[in-house]
Amino acid sequence: MHCGHQGFGNVMAQNSLIYKVELSVSDMDRHYYETHKLTVAKHPSETDERLMVRLLAYALNAHEHLEMTKGLSTDSEPDIWQKSLSDEIDVWVALGLPSEKIIRQSCNKAERVILYPYGGKTAEVWWDKTRNGTARFDNLVVVNLAEGDTAALAKLASRAMKLQVHIQDGDVMVSVDDSVVYLTPTLWKDAA
Repeated sequence: MHCGHQGFGNVMAQNSLIYKVELSVSDMDRHYYETHKLTVAKHPSETDERLMVRLLAYALNAHEHLEMTKGLSTDSEPDIWQKSLSDEIDVWVALGLPSEKIIRQSCNKAERVILYPYGGKTAEVWWDKTRNGTARFDNLVVVNLAEGDTAALAKLASRAMKLQVHIQDGDVMVSVDDSVVYLTPTLWKDAA
């Protein structure tokens, strides 16, 4: 059941919605094949699109130590991270269009930072402004997700999902039941 009504939004505003996700990742590029059972809290201000981008980013970086953070409810954490056994941040995954200051702080805190901007023209304008200032960060990767792709992903969102993500040669196929979305993330910046 998909409910698009915002009518009772005020009553629920403080409560995150809980999504139960079974995420099966087949990543031919990294030889990673695993199913993750995730309980994801969707912040009241988070759209279905952002939630699905978060799940996609998780799949693209899937690892046994990768975990969702509190996400939108805190500024000091990324959306997803992978920590070492000594509690250092190995991978910092963030979504959207962060400021240069936040990018710098992230790059100082983590071994590797992966940013997933999305939003079409808005993301392109952001990258034009941000690109030069981020060139010096050797540990920063920026991967753009096309607007049409993320909009199509948003339509797959439901409170209980069996999500299958297949990755091969940089192309991504996401399927839920009979619905399939094909994405080709674009590498805007690679780590040195």
